[in-house]
Amino acid sequence: MASKIRVLFADDSALMRRSLRNILEAAGDIEVVGAARDGQDAIEKSKESRPDVILLDINMPRLDGLSALEILVKMEAAPVIIVSSLSQAGAAVTIQALELGAFDYVPKPGGTVSINMDMVARDLVSKVRAAAKAGVSARLRQKGSRSTVRPAARDLGRRPAPVCPAVERRVKSGFGYPVVALGISTGGPSTIYEVLPRLPGSLNAAIFMVQHMPVNFIETFAKRLDRNCSLHCVVAQSGMIVSPGTIYLARGGCHMTLAKKINREVVIRTPTRPPHLFIPSVDVMMRSVYSVYGADTIGVLMTGMGDDGAEAMVEITRGGGITIAESEESAVVWGMPGEAVARGGAKIVAGSWEIADHIIKYVGS
Repeated sequence: MASKIRVLFADDSALMRRSLRNILEAAGDIEVVGAARDGQDAIEKSKESRPDVILLDINMPRLDGLSALEILVKMEAAPVIIVSSLSQAGAAVTIQALELGAFDYVPKPGGTVSINMDMVARDLVSKVRAAAKAGVSARLRQKGSRSTVRPAARDLGRRPAPVCPAVERRVKSGFGYPVVALGISTGGPSTIYEVLPRLPGSLNAAIFMVQHMPVNFIETFAKRLDRNCSLHCVVAQSGMIVSPGTIYLARGGCHMTLAKKINREVVIRTPTRPPHLFIPSVDVMMRSVYSVYGADTIGVLMTGMGDDGAEAMVEITRGGGITIAESEESAVVWGMPGEAVARGGAKIVAGSWEIADHIIKYVGS
């Protein structure tokens, strides 16, 4: 019989600790090996219990979750999942945690002390299982040691992009610029700093990006990207006219699609249909981008669970566009990009740190 996943969690609320224990033990394949009251307690208990996965609250006495996370990441203790509030303040600090190397997060549906954790039980258990898979810890360690552009949580600022040689590329669609359709999920808020800040502000392309993330997190995430990229990053709004040199980040709770006007301007739409497991969906976004820009579409699919975006990558590949899938070597979770590769939807398979150079090669700048 396979051994159970060993989990340590930390929360200063007795109610939350009891709720987390009930959810985890009910899964059947998870064993709770420790329940900590604060960040310092979590660090000490992680040394004793050697967990496979650690769940960490943010707001705790003595040592808060963000400070504990930095120590746990340096210790290479185990993949850490942040369990935090959906409030605006909770969003900002959760994104900081993800940039520092947390594997993923689960939002508390009812605030810091939530009596409704059953609402996110399935999500919590699935992320614990994903974090415990072989290779996740190693890839998180590699990412932390390799990344030089990911900002420190308390040291943000716009970073210059590296100088890369430009190449000429004939634009076929008639819009005068190519486009990048980028999909990313689990591990994305950290990994994306190995791509977007490396693109020069002169890049003659529009970038459409879907990052699976709660509605309340998107605005904060967009502002942090804008501060750290040479390209301008905005949250996509219905009616926006597309122009090169901009990163359009999909809003939570609606898709991001495109429409071509009679005067050949391209505008953004934010429908809530079609129904999909993920809203916004990478597949929906990529298909819409490709329907407008055709072979001038560069599809990029990066770390994430599931297969959202894989079929659209196949369509872009068959239609003559460029498709880039993140390699298993660098992806925190090789689900989405792995599915694209398996289905023949990736002309290029590259480490996260190489993707920006491939984009620049095919766009020119």
